[in-house]
Parts: sequence; structure tokens; C-alpha cells
Amino acid sequence: MNKFFLTDIYIYPIKSLGGLRLEEALMEDEGLQYDRRWMLVDHEGTFITQRKYAQLSLLQVDIKDDQLYIKHKVDQELEISFKLDETTGKRIKVTVWDDASVGLEVSKVVSDWFTAYLQFEVRLVRMSDEKIMVDPQYAANGEVKSFSDGYPTLLIGQSSLDALNEKLAEPVNMNRFRPNFVFSGGEAHAEDHFKTFWLGSLHFSAVKPCARCVLITVNQETGIKGKEPLKTLAGYRTFNQKIMFGQNLLHKGTAVIHVGDELKVENWKS
Repeated sequence: MNKFFLTDIYIYPIKSLGGLRLEEALMEDEGLQYDRRWMLVDHEGTFITQRKYAQLSLLQVDIKDDQLYIKHKVDQELEISFKLDETTGKRIKVTVWDDASVGLEVSKVVSDWFTAYLQFEVRLVRMSDEKIMVDPQYAANGEVKSFSDGYPTLLIGQSSLDALNEKLAEPVNMNRFRPNFVFSGGEAHAEDHFKTFWLGSLHFSAVKPCARCVLITVNQETGIKGKEPLKTLAGYRTFNQKIMFGQNLLHKGTAVIHVGDELKVENWKS
């Protein structure tokens, strides 16, 4: 019987900017602490991502001493920071796909910095106290999420990436897929067959495969968009006209999760 172990934990504090690898992280109701608690929106409050603005991939985020730091991966002098709890108090209606909620603008200075970088008007907002509900078609217990696309967290097996890279002329890194959890063990796409599992004291359900888009064609080190790995994935991971890679998760409870924790499958999908 295969054993599965957590090898990586990632958070993406600002939606669609560079992620952070952690050795341990607190799981909150909305997902991992600080994960996608901030995002950029346009003048209408619509979310901004690498799908259209690949240059966002070159902005790396870090958290230390109760501050959030943003630094350009190439131009090291291009940087800004702000306190984690900083907001103007101004409430802005925002949307992520079909999910409408309220964000709090961090500050005009920060919004102006991002506006200058992207060369059109944007604002950086932080999540407010207003809950964002997971699609009730999949959420059995009124689960909530952050500014993520649809679910609190995403899981991918290292074997799944390894199998993809064997088919590619140039291998890609896991950061293309923006998972929260990466695990070792098992065959490629073993996560497709997980139904429920435990990580430490937390109970998870794998509720829906993750449909992939052009975002995974953005090289996170250069900001250059290509055709791969979406083109290759389409050849063997297309189901119902969608390209699937990874599993969206729901969870019960709050606790600290650690790299090295065993992922114990409770129930398998038939």
C-alpha cells in the first residue's frame, strides 16, 4: 500500500503574484492563513490575474515582521511593503468570476504603485469580514473561501508533475500550477482517486478536479507566455472538454499543517 507524505506547502498572499513555500501553516476556515487574502482589482472591482497580465508573475511576495513585501524578481529596486492589517477602511465591491464580495483598499500609495507597474488603474484590496461561500453544488457544510478561484485549497501529487515533464521537451516547475499542497508517493494523478483523507488532525474532501487555463503557460521566472504545458496536457488530461490537473479540496476544522505530515486516505472514489 502506498504511503503519501506532504512535501510542500504554498501560499499566494496576493492573488496571481508569486507564492511562498512554508514548512508549516495554519489552516483557517477560508484556507491557509494569508493565502489569497489580497488581490488586485480594476476600476470596476473585477479581479486581475496572470491570465491576461503575465507580468504579475515577476512580482514575488514575502511576509515577515507583520509586513507584506512585494519585490520584482528581476528589477530588485522595484519593491513596496505594507502592514498586514493596513487598510483605508474603504469598502469596495469586488468579484472573482461569479463570486461577489467586499474588499478593503490597502492604501492609495500601494494601489498607485501597482497602477504604475501595470500601466492602468488598479487597486489592491484585502479581504473584509464578509464571507465568500464555496459553490453550494460542492459545499455540503456551507464552506467558505478566500479570493481563490473556487475552493479553499488545491492538491497536486509530485508524481503527476513528473509524468507530465516526461512528455515535455522542456520540463516545467510546480509553480505553474499554483497548488497549496504537494505530496509524494503513489502513481501519477493518484489524487484523482482520493475522496476523503486526513492531514494531521484535519479532514479533507477532494471535491472537484481543477480545470486548467492559459495561466499555466506563463513561465514564473521570466513572465513569458508559451503554449506548454497546456498543449501537452490537453492530449491526455481532457475530460468533458476541460483540461484537468490537481484536485480542489474542502476541509473541516482549523489546525497547523506541517511538511512531512502523512496524508492518510480514508475513502477512495469508485
